[in-house]
Amino acid sequence: MSQKLKYALIDRDGTIIAEKNYLSDPAEVELLPGGAAGLRRLAEAGWKLIVVSNQAGVGRGYFTEADVEKVNARMVELLAAEGVKLDGLYYCPHAPSDNCSCRKPLPGMALRAAREHGFDPKDAVMIGDKPCDVELGRAVGSKTVFVLSGHGSEYAEADLGSPDLVAEDLGEAAGMLLDSTPDDTPMDNHA
Repeated sequence: MSQKLKYALIDRDGTIIAEKNYLSDPAEVELLPGGAAGLRRLAEAGWKLIVVSNQAGVGRGYFTEADVEKVNARMVELLAAEGVKLDGLYYCPHAPSDNCSCRKPLPGMALRAAREHGFDPKDAVMIGDKPCDVELGRAVGSKTVFVLSGHGSEYAEADLGSPDLVAEDLGEAAGMLLDSTPDDTPMDNHA
């Protein structure tokens, strides 16, 4: 049997880059400590890295999709300088009142990524700093990792819907995922 590829669906703001309220200026993009190293470790272990991010600032008229693209391009540039290449990058530009199917915790972005990259969401893990990230993972059957970076510490005492793992940051999350045994994760690679 061939090995299953491993997929990480990863929130952007507060997980990979510093949380800045409605970030629209690429000059303000700042990688969180340990994040790039964690992503690099996952990639080196054969994981595919896919960002899924709510960007309601577009729907609310605070900035444009072009601004989101510039911020994303800057994040990609900073990650590349750290030896990390993303395999996919998706965002929802809608405001909560738009009732779209892609805004986390709804499954649209994850399902689109799964369809376009050819994987079953049950063979993925969702990593993020908000309850909606855990809820998205649950909605598509992914393993979930809640990180305490970004807004994570604000929700630490909240009912998070029982994430599979809780980590200080993306770096620790990567270590926990890589240290998991195949039987502990849906991302097994039995030969």
